Amino acid sequence: MKSYSDSYKSAGVDVTAGYKSVELMKQHVKSTYNDGVLQDIGGFGGLFMPNLTGMSEPVLVSGTDGVGTKLKLAFLLDKHDTVGIDCVAMCVNDVLCCGAKPLFFLDYIATGKLIPEKIASIVSGVAEGCRQAGAVLIGGETAEMPGFYPEDEYDLAGFTVGMVDKAKVIDGSKVAKGDVVIGISSSGVHSNGFSLVRKVFDLNSDKAYDNLMTKYDELGTTLGEALIVPTKIYVKAIEALTSAVEVKAISHITGGGFYENLPRMLPDGASVVCKKDFERPAIFSVLQKVGNIPERDMFNTFNMGVGMACVVKAEDADKAIEAIKSAGENAFVLGEIIEGDKEVIIK
Repeated sequence: MKSYSDSYKSAGVDVTAGYKSVELMKQHVKSTYNDGVLQDIGGFGGLFMPNLTGMSEPVLVSGTDGVGTKLKLAFLLDKHDTVGIDCVAMCVNDVLCCGAKPLFFLDYIATGKLIPEKIASIVSGVAEGCRQAGAVLIGGETAEMPGFYPEDEYDLAGFTVGMVDKAKVIDGSKVAKGDVVIGISSSGVHSNGFSLVRKVFDLNSDKAYDNLMTKYDELGTTLGEALIVPTKIYVKAIEALTSAVEVKAISHITGGGFYENLPRMLPDGASVVCKKDFERPAIFSVLQKVGNIPERDMFNTFNMGVGMACVVKAEDADKAIEAIKSAGENAFVLGEIIEGDKEVIIK
């Protein structure tokens, strides 16, 4: 007998829509599978057997995050197939900072009204993010919550687990004066600072959609197209980098920008001097100009064109940049480690 409840449906929850969502998303989920997966979706837990070959002391590294108010753009543009990439990126890029390789990912989608096709579109983006990260989409949860969320809105969050051999954990403890900071380019705003973005471009008003459709010469696209670009996933770049040189520290540049995130990778007694004349996506200059935002606030809110910052020995800088570029990402010398009290100096 199939599960069905008229009473529950009258309260706003259609369980059959949930079943249809699962059927529609199955192809996307299975596209991420590898030999570590022991069970198909539908169980109460995701079973995964990691490959421990070459591991002396395997350490699990976990990370969780969401997409934030960037989702408001997805609602306005009715585009739901890329925010899943953002969700995966925000989680896996964090565990990369410890030197871990992502193993698997779980998502959580909560919505006011469950529309199977929309849910499947969201999950297609999550699956694409997992494929880019080399991680398995091993499970998740979809919750229909009428009266809690508006019918046409949803929230999206995720959780990942990665693994690294204890001897290869990257913790910043070896960072020393004279080391070089390598910046890896971002694709744009990524998934942070969108409360300010929405304020600057008046995306909380009735004019929001029209504003997103505005074309800027500097961008070469509409504002909406520039802002919805998904967060870069740096798994391949970091794997190439760590295979080529010793990486002493990694920082994922998210909310709080340079001033909040760079100190998180520094040991006591170290500070970092960063240059500000590096090439950055045009969206940042448009943001600063339209919003009349002070430069310090820009660097304290957005990634400014740097998705990840990695510390290597000065003599390894060229080799590090070459390795990152071989993985398809742009990289450049961003700054240098000096003595100090975890201060960030931008000049």
